[in-house]
Amino acid sequence: MSNTSAPRKLSKLHLALAMLVPVYPLITTILYIVLPLTERWTIWQRTAVIAPVMVFSIVFVVSPFVQKRFANFILRAA
Repeated sequence: MSNTSAPRKLSKLHLALAMLVPVYPLITTILYIVLPLTERWTIWQRTAVIAPVMVFSIVFVVSPFVQKRFANFILRAA
């Protein structure tokens, strides 16, 4: 059985747009939660707490969701 569908190419612009929609509220929510708890901390300490949460959330939750749900938007005909 052969696959006769046209080859598809990743559109980085479309991927960026599709990722922006869920990532912006994610980062905003994390900041609303963490910043009041870390009022007297220096910026590098806050970043040390926030960055791992953001990265793991994006890599393991947001990115797979976006790739699965918006594949037709992200992948374009080559």
